[in-house]
Amino acid sequence: MILNRQRAVRVALRPLEDFLEKVERELKLDEADVTICLVGDEEIARMNEAFRKKKGPTDVLSFPAVESSRVPASKKKKHYKQFSGNTEGSEKKYLGDIAIAPLTARRYAKKNGRSLNEELRVLILHGVLHLLGYDHETDGGEMNRIEGAMRRRFGLS
Repeated sequence: MILNRQRAVRVALRPLEDFLEKVERELKLDEADVTICLVGDEEIARMNEAFRKKKGPTDVLSFPAVESSRVPASKKKKHYKQFSGNTEGSEKKYLGDIAIAPLTARRYAKKNGRSLNEELRVLILHGVLHLLGYDHETDGGEMNRIEGAMRRRFGLS
């Protein structure tokens, strides 16, 4: 589900919801729920300071429903399976929340030579990977490699 709680940037939600579904299918998360909230720069700056002790707005923040350390690569497939539809009668698992600031994303898109639409897709993918326990700040490049491969599959730069 994607909620738009900002007014600074006009955003078409349906294409982003379709992309989120593609990401979930690719990662075998068909039975997992994620909430993405588009927020203003002021709101994401408050969250960034409260949760990461960093000042100013950022483009994306992820809030896993279950706090866990990074999932080791050897257990990733098992981790994905716990969220897949392999167990009959089970309800969807909630992975967590992602906050995205379209105004900041638009600035980064311009800087990176991408459209806002493409930048928002990159941020959705990036946020979902964080919900799964990947952390580009501590994993020696593992998240960046996976994200890069998925971007290529999805036609993102």
